[in-house]
Amino acid sequence: MMTNMAQMLDSMENAVRLQNQARTERRAEKAAEAKKEFQEKLARAAASDIELAGMASKVKGAEDAVRRDQLMGLMMAGF
Repeated sequence: MMTNMAQMLDSMENAVRLQNQARTERRAEKAAEAKKEFQEKLARAAASDIELAGMASKVKGAEDAVRRDQLMGLMMAGF
């Protein structure tokens, strides 16, 4: 009778241990997935920043070209 009770307790303890291990693994998987999603969002944000910087550079270059052309026009008008 005592061995049956000990076996039952061991079985219950093992079941609880396995449940805890499974819960821990699910949490770890969720954390890894959340980390991956966050890193992907950061990468997209960085790509957007690079794209915006490139667009701003093009606009600045165009503005500089217009100013240069205006200055050349003013200088030529004086001669």
